[in-house]
Amino acid sequence: MSSASAWAKRVASASNARVSELRESLAAARAARLADVENHTVTQAPEPAATLEPVASTAWDEALAELAKTGQDPDIESATVTPAIVGTMAEASPTRIAQDVVLSVAGLTKRFDDTLAVSGLDLEVRAGDFYGIVGPNGAGKTTTLSMITGLLRPDSGTVVVHGSNVWSDPVIAKRNMGVLPDRLRLFDRLTGAQLLYYAGILRGLDGATVRKRSADLARAFGLEEAMGRLVSDYSAGMTKKVALAAAMIHSPRLLVLDEPFESVDPVSAATVTDILKKYAAAGGTVVLSSHSMDLVQRICDHVAVVVNGEILADGTMDEVRDGKTLEDRFIQLAGGLQTAEGLQWLHNFST
Repeated sequence: MSSASAWAKRVASASNARVSELRESLAAARAARLADVENHTVTQAPEPAATLEPVASTAWDEALAELAKTGQDPDIESATVTPAIVGTMAEASPTRIAQDVVLSVAGLTKRFDDTLAVSGLDLEVRAGDFYGIVGPNGAGKTTTLSMITGLLRPDSGTVVVHGSNVWSDPVIAKRNMGVLPDRLRLFDRLTGAQLLYYAGILRGLDGATVRKRSADLARAFGLEEAMGRLVSDYSAGMTKKVALAAAMIHSPRLLVLDEPFESVDPVSAATVTDILKKYAAAGGTVVLSSHSMDLVQRICDHVAVVVNGEILADGTMDEVRDGKTLEDRFIQLAGGLQTAEGLQWLHNFST
């Protein structure tokens, strides 16, 4: 069990008065931590606390880990942990309130010459959401995700990740993100192990932590036998998986994934889905785009339908589906099926 988990258990058993005192210490420690980040002095990301309730993992566990690094010990006596107490504390904490909205997009607009790719798009995603973005080719999905992750500058609008603006405060905002971009941009002359090591060190993790997490990710994604090979020699599916592993290695609050299941075989897709669902259940947030309506309907709890750079519907999966399948609802919103005319020659087969 991580030290952060142990702390959270001890906190859960405290009296209300002692909890209030600890909250004040946590707020001060968090402020100091943020100051360290702005000065680029933080080198170790907190370990996730998968053993706690999701609400505690996303707020109190990390805050307690940060407090522990300051050397302050609230000296709370051990007692039996009750999930109700942990949940109540997390809901009441300032940290939890700040983390509730992980991604906020307002008025996002992007134009390429005479083409309006994204038009005043608004989106709000909360902690623990598994959010799918669907739309036809050229709808603006990739452009939107590129602006959300700071890879493409918008003409107007704002993107805020966990309270930090992606463009005015990029260091902190991007620290909270893991990104799987369109048309994978990888250093493919590195081995899989070297790529993950580079990704982890770049995110401020120490070497021992990177090696352990790399081994865990390789095992989870079925890449153990391939870690010593050059990424350029990987299949398309293996490349997608190692890129996803690189996006997850620093345990970000938000994963932004552009077509994560493209070129991935069904068995690997099931493995990736399971990993992402557990990540979201522990309080992580996933935003992904996909052309597979069936897959999005099965794995996502929220969805947005984007057509011509605008969101035509968004909300919970049931709200957007409105009693139909997601595919039927999508076709309805996108303007219906196109009638194929003038292809009668296709029925006269070559001799």
